[in-house]
Amino acid sequence: MQNKARGVVARKKGSPVEVVDILVPDPGPGEALVEVQACGVCHTDLHYREGGIGDEFPYLLGHEAAGIVEAVGPGVTNVRPGDFVVLNWRAVCGRCRACRRGRPQYCFDTHNASQPMTLTDGTPLSPALGIGAFAEMTLVAAGQCTKVDSESDPAVAGLLGCGVMAGIGAAVNTAPVRLGDTVAVIGCGGVGAAAITGADLAGARRVIAVDVDARKLDWAERFGATDSVNARHTDPVAAIRRLTDGFGADVVIDAVGSPETFRQAFYARDLAGTVVLVGVPNPEVQASLPLIDVFARGGAIKSSWYGDCLPDRDFPVLVELNQQGRLDLDAFVTERIALDEVEAAFGRMHNGDVLRSVVVL
Repeated sequence: MQNKARGVVARKKGSPVEVVDILVPDPGPGEALVEVQACGVCHTDLHYREGGIGDEFPYLLGHEAAGIVEAVGPGVTNVRPGDFVVLNWRAVCGRCRACRRGRPQYCFDTHNASQPMTLTDGTPLSPALGIGAFAEMTLVAAGQCTKVDSESDPAVAGLLGCGVMAGIGAAVNTAPVRLGDTVAVIGCGGVGAAAITGADLAGARRVIAVDVDARKLDWAERFGATDSVNARHTDPVAAIRRLTDGFGADVVIDAVGSPETFRQAFYARDLAGTVVLVGVPNPEVQASLPLIDVFARGGAIKSSWYGDCLPDRDFPVLVELNQQGRLDLDAFVTERIALDEVEAAFGRMHNGDVLRSVVVL
C-alpha cells in the first residue's frame, strides 16, 4: 500500500524547493514507517539542493527528525508502533569488519530502507542521508530509529539526528575531552556550538570559541565557552596560545572544514594535543602541512564521523540529560516553522541568522 504525504522536494540543482505530494510505501522487511513530528533545517540539506553532495535529483530533503513509529515490517524487533523515536543516518549492520571488531560506530555498511519513496507519477526520490524527513511521514530502515523518552520535545530531540550529535560527539567521543582539558572550537555554528556544549559537559576547564561572526561568539557563551576569539580581527592561533599559557589547547575542534581553519587548528594545539575535524570540507579543497611539523608536534589528527556516536547508546542519555536540565539542547532551536517555510529558512541559515530552524508538523 502507498501512503500519500506532503514533502519538501529539490527537483534540480540550485532551484527553490517545493512542497509536493509524495507516496510512501508501507514498511517491508526490516523497515519502519514513521510519522514525522519535527525536523531541523541543516546545512547538509542545502548542500543537497545545491548539488554539493550528489546529482541524484529529485531529493526528498530533511534528516534531523523525531516522530512516532506508525508501522514496522517483518523481522523488526527494536521498535514497535507507538514508539517515539529519533532518526539517525547510520543504521549499523552488525556484520562488517568494524562491527565484528567491536567498533560499530565505524560501521562500513550502514543501510537505509530498501523501498523507494516516490513522486505521485512514480519518479523515485532520493531521501537526504537515507531519511527524507521534511515530510509528514517517511520510510526508513528500522535501525535508523532510536527510541527515546516520549516526554521529550520532538523539535529538540530530533536535532540529535545530525548536527548536535556530531558536535557533542566530536568532543565527548572522538577527542575525547577529559576533565581539566583546554579546548578550542573553530566555527561556532550549530555543530561548533554543540562541540562547545560537549566540551563543557566533559569537564573542560577552558573552552575557547573562535569565529568571524560576533553573533555566533555571543551564542557560544550560552553553550559553555569561557573565552571568545574573533578571527576577523585577531590571529586565532596566537590568541589560543595566549589563553593557554603559551602552550596551545589540549584539543582543537575544527567545525568549519576549510584548509585555513584546519591549519589554524593544527598549530593552535599543544604538543601531543589532538585536532578533531568535524566540519565537512568541500570535496575539491586540499590541506597542506609541512610533514616535519606533523612529526615534531606529535599528538593526533582525527576526523569525526557523526560524532563517532552509537545512537542507541548516546541519544537516550543526551535526551535524559536535557530533561534533567544538565544539557541545554533547547537553546539550539532558534525558530519553529511550517513545512512550506524551508526555502526561506535556508536563506536565514546561510546568512548565519539562526542556529537551527525546526519544521514542526
